[in-house]
Amino acid sequence: MSYNVPLKIEKELFKTRIGKKLNNDKFGHYKSMVNINYKCPRDSQEYILKENLSNDLLAKLDFVFKRIGYNQFDTIKDIAQYFRALLDEKKCILLFGYNGTGKTRLSGEFKSLGQLVDDDTQEKTADTLYFNAFTEDLFYWDNDLNNDTERVLKLNANSRFFSGLEDLEMESKIRPLLQRYADFDFKITYEKAKISFSRNVLISGTTQRIDNIKISRGEENIFIWCFFLAIVELVVDKAEAYNWVKYIYVDDPISSLDDNNVITVACHLAELLSGNDIKVVVSSHHALFFNVLCNEINRAEQLFFQKSAEGSGYVLKDTTKTPFFHHVALLKELKKVSNSGELYTYHFNILRNILEKTASFHGFPHFSSCIRKGAEEDEAVHTRLVNLLSHGNYSLFDPKEMVEENKEHFKNILNNFLDDYNFNKKLFETD
Repeated sequence: MSYNVPLKIEKELFKTRIGKKLNNDKFGHYKSMVNINYKCPRDSQEYILKENLSNDLLAKLDFVFKRIGYNQFDTIKDIAQYFRALLDEKKCILLFGYNGTGKTRLSGEFKSLGQLVDDDTQEKTADTLYFNAFTEDLFYWDNDLNNDTERVLKLNANSRFFSGLEDLEMESKIRPLLQRYADFDFKITYEKAKISFSRNVLISGTTQRIDNIKISRGEENIFIWCFFLAIVELVVDKAEAYNWVKYIYVDDPISSLDDNNVITVACHLAELLSGNDIKVVVSSHHALFFNVLCNEINRAEQLFFQKSAEGSGYVLKDTTKTPFFHHVALLKELKKVSNSGELYTYHFNILRNILEKTASFHGFPHFSSCIRKGAEEDEAVHTRLVNLLSHGNYSLFDPKEMVEENKEHFKNILNNFLDDYNFNKKLFETD
């Protein structure tokens, strides 16, 4: 394997660009390694790499130059190898990249690097539990075309993804996760590797259960996501069936979610990943989802993934010093829907979340402190509305539009808040 380690570096460049980075607290522990292996002869204008260095040391130097942004990445595989080395130091990598950049290919390369084949048994082993576009392919529909009655979602039972499901009581683990996001139920028939779905509906004033329903594509994706989260819980709990998992790689899990609800999924994922020793990579093209994770997961490596300007490689930019603020993104979204009038009850959940964080920041014990004081009746009404309408268990797939009176109250609360706390108004004028 070849390593992209420069043989010579201009003296001025070495002292400024490289030296400045290595003097940073984040990279200071690499400084001695670089200084020991690069020397500048007397009267020379270049630092020269020592000769006959081992491949192991060259690999470490290559990693350091990529870490400080001196080297770019020639291939997706280079980035996957870099991530595996970086996870020896970091617990979590958060990656933002636009669609078409190569995020899904990157997750595949990362997984492939952990796959080995036993020479004797030819059995393939792995070390990465991943969620990406290929995960959804492990589930497929049998729509019972002949009778159109028993529609089931089939599982690819040969995949390690489904190791020992029956013994692990997966239904009891998936159900509380699913209830956060949807209003249907399910049953797993393990011996036939199939899942059937049901939903309670109101018919002529009586609640009836409808079995063998075909759920929507969005609901299917939510179910698969909750299935994955249940397996992550097993990994965290060190279940024997998943003791092969060293890394978890999540690529764009919210493609079918309403934009206004991604904060719930991101916070839930961050909560699940905290307090354990599992190494994690999460990549997304969704700015709000990325923003929330950056705020919720402490000391994660935060990177922006893009193709190089020349089009012949890839660049990772550190976004840690220029963090995204999800409350600003949320406020922009609330202002947008407020102006359009397309307001749904769950927007009160988002508004309350922002009010609570603002109140906490300013040292107030309750969100109502951030509701404008004035006419006593309006203040009480606004507080009561936010309190009442932010506690509903609203389905992502059945949003309820606000009545006109509540829309007006919402607009007043939001506009007063934006005026009182003096946010940059230009943020809300353009995208």
